[in-house]
Amino acid sequence: MAVRLQENHDDDLGEVADINVTPFIDVILVLLIIFMVAAPLSTVDVAVDLPTSNAQPQPRSDKPLYLTLKSDLSLALGETPVSREGLGEALDAQTQRDREQRIFLRSDQAVSYGELMKVMNLLRGAGYLKIALVGLEDASGASPQ
Repeated sequence: MAVRLQENHDDDLGEVADINVTPFIDVILVLLIIFMVAAPLSTVDVAVDLPTSNAQPQPRSDKPLYLTLKSDLSLALGETPVSREGLGEALDAQTQRDREQRIFLRSDQAVSYGELMKVMNLLRGAGYLKIALVGLEDASGASPQ
């Protein structure tokens, strides 16, 4: 708002040529902040068909410990079937309670992603945080698209 400092007794208000742009700048800055915060949140979930990996295989330990999630949702530690409730105890027996040992998790292709995440949560609940997912290597050598 513009203020006139001269005293005018005849109540004739003249035109003020000065425009106060401070409120305009404040509104623009608030809008800028709102858009900067809202832009990353506006991403949507997209259905994705993930490609196979053609990365170089990582070196494995001498005796890797495989946990397998079969198509019937049963678990096997190595070649031995194990229940979901007894998974932590079976892992402790196999690793001598070495929770730093990497667990190689492999799953049947027909198993849903949600079931795989449940098994990973079981591993995390048992204290095993180093989990490697096992997949087939792309034999054709083609790069993923």
